[in-house]
This record gives sequence, C-alpha cells and structure tokens, in this order.
Amino acid sequence: MFTGIVEETGTIAAIERKGDFAVLKIKCSKVLEGTQTGDSIAVNGTCLTVTSMSTGVFSADISYETLKKSTFADASAGTAVNLERALTLSTRLGGHLVSGHVDGVGTIEKLDKKSGAYILTVRYPADMDRYIAEKGSVCVDGISLTVARASGLTFEVAVIPHTYENTALNGKRHGAKVNLEADMMARYLEKLLKTSEKTDKFMENLNDLLQ
Repeated sequence: MFTGIVEETGTIAAIERKGDFAVLKIKCSKVLEGTQTGDSIAVNGTCLTVTSMSTGVFSADISYETLKKSTFADASAGTAVNLERALTLSTRLGGHLVSGHVDGVGTIEKLDKKSGAYILTVRYPADMDRYIAEKGSVCVDGISLTVARASGLTFEVAVIPHTYENTALNGKRHGAKVNLEADMMARYLEKLLKTSEKTDKFMENLNDLLQ
C-alpha cells in the first residue's frame, strides 16, 4: 500500500528485457533508506519488489502483465520516475490509499500553467470511465491527485508548483504516457453493488420458486 505522495524522483539506469518480463534498475537515494531486499517500492505508481540493491541503485523484476498494463512497455534508460516506499502503520496518509496496481495507461493532452498552478489534462481508457468522478481521487504516475473536471474520457487535475517541481511531471509533454490507478474505494464499491444486485436477483428467483 502507498499514499501517492512521491518521496523522490529517480532515474532508470537500465531496463533489460528477457522474453515476457524485464529487469529494471533504478538510480535513487532516499527510498533506499531502511529498505531491504523483498520490500516494495512504487515506481511511477507501479508496485515493484526490490530484488537486489547496491550503492544508489536497486533492481526489480517486471512481469509480463505489468509490462502490458503500464508505461514500462516503452521505458528506456535515462527516464525520470516517481518513487515511494510502501506505507507503514506510522506513516502519515497525506494522499489517498494507493495499491500500486495500474488500471491503465493515459495520455497527457495538456499541461498548462494557470494562476500559479498547473492544469493537467489526461485522456484515459474507456474501461476506467466508471471510476473517474469529479472531486474523486486518481493516481497519475504514482502521484495522488484530485479530479477537478471529467468529461469525454478526459479528466483535469490541478498540480501545485511543489508537486510539479519535485516529481517526474516536470519533464512530461503533450502526448506523454502516464500510469493511472483509480481510487480503490470506487472499485470495492462497484463490486459491492454487483454482489448486492446478484443477491437481490437470487432472492427474487427463490421467491418465484417458493410461490
């Protein structure tokens, strides 16, 4: 679990593709403090397991499913990435609950400065539309943000200067791909409603049989 509050911007040192998976090496410093092999680190919002560490670098394996569902499919050495260590019971929850499981890849349509902030417009996949709601939370490349507007498979979020300057967003341009994760509460609510609908249907059928 993560909070969507980026601790550090790292750099992809290397990405080695091996058939249906890849090995990623990340240059960083802060997120290695207190980290051990087997710990989780969110890399651009994707939960990865640290498989090895050396001075200023950690390695992680990327599965076929993660490659298919995230921007790592097109990643290359030198790319800046947002990093966050996993949540602990003593961590401040400054963003929202983030699982590190990417729902889809979005595309930046606009990133404009306005009234001292930055307005980011992202086009998202159609199958995420049911989870995107105004004033709801969304995770963009591991950054916890609040949807200001949503329309026609795009959403807008306001990014404060501190976030823009201290994350990999400051290197993004029109057309750049970003990892997206919907608010997990929306997903659980959807399942709860589906389960409730199935229960109601079952009871209706049962009543019909008993009559």
